[in-house]
Amino acid sequence: MSGQAFAPPWRWIAGRRRAGVRRFDLSLQPVSKDGLRSTGEPVRAYYTEGPSAFKCGRIINSEMERELTTAMRRPRADSLRNREKLIAAAAVVFRETGGGGTLEAVARRAGVGIGTLYRHFPTREALFEAVYRREIEQLAKLSEELEGAEDPVAALRSFLHGMVGMVATKKGMIAALAVAIDGSSEIACFSLASLSTAIERLHGPAVASGRLRDDISADDILQTVIGMCLARREERWEPAVIRLIDVFVDGLRAGD
Repeated sequence: MSGQAFAPPWRWIAGRRRAGVRRFDLSLQPVSKDGLRSTGEPVRAYYTEGPSAFKCGRIINSEMERELTTAMRRPRADSLRNREKLIAAAAVVFRETGGGGTLEAVARRAGVGIGTLYRHFPTREALFEAVYRREIEQLAKLSEELEGAEDPVAALRSFLHGMVGMVATKKGMIAALAVAIDGSSEIACFSLASLSTAIERLHGPAVASGRLRDDISADDILQTVIGMCLARREERWEPAVIRLIDVFVDGLRAGD
């Protein structure tokens, strides 16, 4: 083979598949230095192609595939923080403005851009619903924290005070959050069921202790408090409702 070089094109002689591996037999025609083709036998070389993850449409490493899928589904930490900040800021803005605050005002208070807000909440109603759900979840958590208190009547009173703030937020949004007005909506059913359960968690022990009347149910208390809140039309009505709730709870004491 002295004095000879190999020049393209290569000629594909054969290709075989074996156990998912394709083996190609390459034939190289030797040529002399002056560019003339030799009459000698072709030199054979072999090229083996393993399975391609891309051609097969999957990742061969299953662990890598699981990690990639998890990473794609799991929101980033900064994205979750921005969502939490937006919900907290929206609750304050809607409560202060009676639901008339702009989404730009919410984004400014949260310290994020308006584009970030729209990525999390494409519509105003989506943001309203997220805020409302968060208020309900926080009240349910408050009820769990107050459960088992030494004074069950005081625990119930504290929870009802917390409810006033939630209703204030809802009252500010109620004109725009149509699904909250519709009693058959999923969010309305969710809120009523959650609040009723939260009040019963505190009402039951208060009655069992003998300190609270047993002829008033948890649902009665829930409807009374909501009615007190929605009946007020003036600005800064929350302190007045808190005072009425104190009178109401005092009237529920057994033997009074």
